[in-house]
Amino acid sequence: MTSSAATPAQARAIRRRLLERVADTDDSHLTVPPGAVGWQPFGDGVQIKVLHGQAGLLSYLLKLAPGARLEAHRHPADEECVVLEGVLKVGSRVEVGPGGYHLARAGSLHAPISTETGATLFLRGAEPHVDQLLV
Repeated sequence: MTSSAATPAQARAIRRRLLERVADTDDSHLTVPPGAVGWQPFGDGVQIKVLHGQAGLLSYLLKLAPGARLEAHRHPADEECVVLEGVLKVGSRVEVGPGGYHLARAGSLHAPISTETGATLFLRGAEPHVDQLLV
């Protein structure tokens, strides 16, 4: 007599394949393709591309042209920044290059940011407004 029960390894393989099929049909994920679509002006030499927003927080990209500058400003929530390309200067003391991380705490006065090379940044924080700049 032969047994038709799957071995534990076969059961794990079947379960894995089923879960992969279920995951592959899940449409709740968000993918934003690269490219020019979605970029909006955000001040002189600066563009913004919103990736996702929820509960008053945004994930977005900022693209700064060479020589661009954003004046000192405040944030209502912590803002996390990762430099993807170029070099970002924060105030007169801090430079952040590709892969570097910068955290601006909620309520703190954020020094002006600028770039000589141009830069692309990923940010997560409260929705930015040009009128928050202290000019």
